[in-house]
Amino acid sequence: MNADAIAYDDGLRQTLTANLRRHQRRQQPLDGRKHAAVAIVLLAADIESPTDGVAGGAAFALCRRATRLRGHAGQWALPGGRLDDGETAVDAALRELDEELGLRLDPGAVIGVLDDYPTRSGYVITPVVLWAGHGAELVPSPDEVLAVYRVGLHTVRDCEPRFVSIPESDRPVVQMPLVGNLIHAPTGAVLFQFREVALAGRPDVRVDEFEQPLFAWR
Repeated sequence: MNADAIAYDDGLRQTLTANLRRHQRRQQPLDGRKHAAVAIVLLAADIESPTDGVAGGAAFALCRRATRLRGHAGQWALPGGRLDDGETAVDAALRELDEELGLRLDPGAVIGVLDDYPTRSGYVITPVVLWAGHGAELVPSPDEVLAVYRVGLHTVRDCEPRFVSIPESDRPVVQMPLVGNLIHAPTGAVLFQFREVALAGRPDVRVDEFEQPLFAWR
């Protein structure tokens, strides 16, 4: 295993769980917006992963949305979607993970929940952090996912987030340089908070003040 990789073991799970429990989650009122959930699913990196995935290390699943989708086609995203009637954010994250990536987990896989992120397109997104087993297999649905990557947690830990000003807003746009691309908010904001709260143990870091790029406003 690469010396810079983060080992996928019980010690990591305990550390991440403890860090997430110290975080006092901030909820956002819907105020007419739709409620959605995304899954940050942690799993073992695969030797066939892109260059930032390391066999035996820890990773998370990052998707490229199918180009045939009506909304945000081709964009980088975490598995997730809108809550169905009667669902909780955890219910929706687990269901969407199964529907998009063919990975079925139970509520016992949840190790934490991050802050709600309100989007310009009319959603409040709740990020749910999940722990999958070593043998977790991903089978992306071609209707929703163009490709899925196991991105090593060490790349999230070591990357240098970017904060960009735009004339349309007084809030900075956050960008996470991963997989050879810039991952923008909302996905970039969620991953930035995961990096700070879960990986770095900084429980008070917030992200709802971060802006999205103009192409994500619709």
